[in-house]
Amino acid sequence: MLKLSGVIITFNEERNIEQCLQSLVNVVDEIVVVDSFSSDQTKSICKRFNVNFIEQEFLGYIEQKNFALAQAKYDHVVSLDGDEALSKTLQQSIINLKSNWKFDGYFANRFNNFCGQWIKHSDWYPNKKLRIFDRRKAEWKGINPHDNVQLHNTEAKTGHLKGDILHKTYQTYSEFNQKTEYFSTIAAKAYFNSGKKSSVLKVIWNPTWAFFKSYFLRLGFLDGFNGFVICVQTANITFLKYSKLRELEKQKDV
Repeated sequence: MLKLSGVIITFNEERNIEQCLQSLVNVVDEIVVVDSFSSDQTKSICKRFNVNFIEQEFLGYIEQKNFALAQAKYDHVVSLDGDEALSKTLQQSIINLKSNWKFDGYFANRFNNFCGQWIKHSDWYPNKKLRIFDRRKAEWKGINPHDNVQLHNTEAKTGHLKGDILHKTYQTYSEFNQKTEYFSTIAAKAYFNSGKKSSVLKVIWNPTWAFFKSYFLRLGFLDGFNGFVICVQTANITFLKYSKLRELEKQKDV
């Protein structure tokens, strides 16, 4: 019977981490939590579960998640954030894999909860994520903070599991605003370091397209007021990202 490691990174996740751990305990054979020295009750909550709790200064989202993968005992992993949990259906789907693992990795849909509402449209659902995989054949990549698991072989085979990754996103509009500011700064710096360029056209056009696509093409309007808020912030974070990137480029030229 194949053995699985559950791998989680955390920082101040006392609001969500218990649900995350409870969804894993009967699914995986070990749980590894890599925590960035939380100042809340995250550590004490984790200690109530049989987890391997490791404290590590935050290295960046991609780097921290790859560090966490390296701490796992088993090569087949379920990788989650501290504000995510497995639905009952997804738990059973993963349990079934332990006697019938066929592919290099498996996708599952992520179902996002925003301000108490499960969001069913825009770019937030089905929000397919590769989170169950053989770590020897994949790693976290992307541009911070937009990390994702990528398989090493472009011809690797993947499956799709029934059930959802339940994601508790922002629970207040104020929290959403703060994170938009925070993530846009990280993204702008990552773009700058990778050599990506901004322009007046990108500052204007990219946010406009982001809103149109998520609100109209991805049917964000069907999620009511919260759908509108999400699509506006989708445009806003794009606007801030390219504005801040433009600012960094000007600072470099001074």
